[in-house]
Amino acid sequence: MSHRIYRVPVASVYPHYVTKMEKKGRTVAELQEAIEWLTGFDEARLQSHLDAETTFEDFFEDATLNANAGLITGVICGVRVEEIEDPLMQKVRYLDKLVDELARGKAMDKVLRA
Repeated sequence: MSHRIYRVPVASVYPHYVTKMEKKGRTVAELQEAIEWLTGFDEARLQSHLDAETTFEDFFEDATLNANAGLITGVICGVRVEEIEDPLMQKVRYLDKLVDELARGKAMDKVLRA
């Protein structure tokens, strides 16, 4: 089953991430650092995906997921991320979880599982 989020361009969700960061006193640089940690995309590669309106499916297909991404645990949207069976949905939720942790004020080294 293909979830609708897979076909959504990352560029349509990214501004919401930015707004959430700014409302919570975090910076876009911190958001980009978390995205780079998870996906391996530096600022230029992230921007190219945003400009191309890459879908979440293609975004994560191109990503090199951090070896420590499996350390991301907890609940997002009422579901434990470590128990999500669909690998792509789990990656999407990993990103959501990192954004939420930043917004809640968690220290960057904890967010990046250092």
